[in-house]
Amino acid sequence: MGKPMPLILFCLFCGFAASAGASSDIPSLFHAARIDGGLTFCGEKAELDRNDTRQRMEKQMLLTLWNRPQVVLWIKRANRYFPVIEQKLKENEMPGDLKYMALVESALRPHAGSARGAVGFWQFTRSTGRKYGLQINSEKDERRNIVQSTDAAISYLKALYEIFGSWTLAAAAYNMGEHGLQAEIMVQENSDFYDLYLPLETQQYVFRILAAKRIMTRPEHYGFDFLPEDLYPPLAYEEISVRCSGLTPIVIVAEAADTRFKLIKDLNPQLRGHYLAAGQHLIHVPEGSAKGFDKRFQSLMETWDKDQEDRVYVVQQGDNLFAIAERFNVPLPALIIWNNLDYRGSIHPGDRLVIRSRQGDF
Repeated sequence: MGKPMPLILFCLFCGFAASAGASSDIPSLFHAARIDGGLTFCGEKAELDRNDTRQRMEKQMLLTLWNRPQVVLWIKRANRYFPVIEQKLKENEMPGDLKYMALVESALRPHAGSARGAVGFWQFTRSTGRKYGLQINSEKDERRNIVQSTDAAISYLKALYEIFGSWTLAAAAYNMGEHGLQAEIMVQENSDFYDLYLPLETQQYVFRILAAKRIMTRPEHYGFDFLPEDLYPPLAYEEISVRCSGLTPIVIVAEAADTRFKLIKDLNPQLRGHYLAAGQHLIHVPEGSAKGFDKRFQSLMETWDKDQEDRVYVVQQGDNLFAIAERFNVPLPALIIWNNLDYRGSIHPGDRLVIRSRQGDF
């Protein structure tokens, strides 16, 4: 007799079985794993008539449908981000199915990251992101921006399709790298994805995309019934150009846009930290706030610049950040943010620090 199933796993299994099988609205896992009819990716037929490929597809369907909360979030987020990706693909005359790659890569989370250093909607590494035009530094990480990262992904996928002549192989190369895939095709003397022996992650990658497409194109078949108000609203914003003569607090941009710091950060996930560097920036602001922005921004910056001068403390011999923060009764992290400092950095006599809330004497 085998070991009894741990209680927590038994409860999870029973709870899922009840939700997945007892209701007439949610198919059983056994039924959901069945593949009736053909599947395609970017118009290319998925070869599921062989035992090995069918097993891979069934595995991904089962694993995906087991995590029903994740699928719910997929569907909700897709209503927000898919319109942007679909429009970009259409403008570039590329297959709409490519949008499911972003879903599989990041679950449409701008700040998603991997152990290998891939970040953002399309999970670019630093080197590949920069190769395809993304700004990635301490001030901005455009891998987190849906518009800019999608442009880069489209350029990369175009290049991969030029190499392999197949969207299925292009997707595999996106996952494992084009040089690795080229090597396997040459060594195995085979260019059919479904006949290639590839790293296990890549073998499953296309099937994860196929499972996502199958579920997302007919969610009600798998028990996901949504009302329009259940979905996250599509992105709505206006784009403005902000010219900064020097280091500029994002909170000033938010005030000029009649909104909050958090909303500017949410609409511009590529922005890192609390400041914009000197130079020109394209910023997304809430709809309706672009009108009059420049005038409000200039007025706020003039006030801020004058206020800065009134709040400057000159570092003395023997000072350190902790002691200065304690002296003026402000949190040390706030002192560091106000002055755009590094926690590991040092200060020196004569340095000028801004202290925006003070209760001590200069």
